Amino acid sequence: MKIRQAYFSENHYQNFLTEHDEVIEFFKSNKFKSDTAEEEASLRSAFFQTLALDKLLSSYTAGENIENLIPLLEDLIEKYEVRQKTLAEYEKSPKISPLALDDWLDQYEEAVQVISLCILLHRTDLLPRFVKLIDQAGYAGDDTLYEDLLKKVLPNRHDVDRWYHDVYTPLVQALYINNKEESSKLLKKYCQQWYPAFKQAPWHDTHLQGEDGNYVGYWAIEAAAIAFLYGIDDSKIDHMVYPKDLVEYARNYRPTNGSQVARVDAGQPCSKTGYWFTPAKADSRRYFSQGEVMPKFTDSLWGDTIWYWSGEE
Repeated sequence: MKIRQAYFSENHYQNFLTEHDEVIEFFKSNKFKSDTAEEEASLRSAFFQTLALDKLLSSYTAGENIENLIPLLEDLIEKYEVRQKTLAEYEKSPKISPLALDDWLDQYEEAVQVISLCILLHRTDLLPRFVKLIDQAGYAGDDTLYEDLLKKVLPNRHDVDRWYHDVYTPLVQALYINNKEESSKLLKKYCQQWYPAFKQAPWHDTHLQGEDGNYVGYWAIEAAAIAFLYGIDDSKIDHMVYPKDLVEYARNYRPTNGSQVARVDAGQPCSKTGYWFTPAKADSRRYFSQGEVMPKFTDSLWGDTIWYWSGEE
């Protein structure tokens, strides 16, 4: 493995994995301190959802192969579903979101990180399950970045010109400015200001705790997803929080099993009936029949026309 951030080490990763297994074993026979069964279930689900996210991030930071993240992502989505269910029962609010996107910056960041991982790992089939937990609480159609991450890969998303948190302004601007170089500069600016913006996040400065601490990596995964989805040139971005190899994985994706769908270059026949999108054009999501020749956009600012699977609906 090749460590992906300087603050992490192989020993740090092994410490995390050991503690991870120990706490899972501990809570098989121990309960969280609580006044009711509903509260205990809610506390338990929150803990294990966070633990699942930390395992995924630490595995990436430690240098695990990107394919190894996919089962961890599947487990994480399941943990969010359990979290929402137990929180809803405890709070007596059936449609409550497991993440408060508007109130808490770090929880919004967590949401767009998970969405972006589904996109970059080409597991958009997991997105409807996760997004439902947030949409049903009233967040659909209320934030530009949230919607722009989803509109190329899910049907019936929204056009909206507002967003909850100012830190995301350069990333949103990178999407809409009609200049390739300026778009790249805005993406770089976003990465540069990303970490300082999260001073209040519980994970901020955890790298200072040493190898027995809670640091699992600092990653602006949403920046990578936007660069992939919208064809933004990231060749000059080398900031530590930018997961460049995740973008490369997404762009060059070749499935290793029959359940996933490979990319198709323009001029080649469509390999599967359904919806496809290309970073070469805005609002490109459209339906193709198997065998139909995939079109090319010669006037694109963003390079070659490559089509990626976007689902059957």
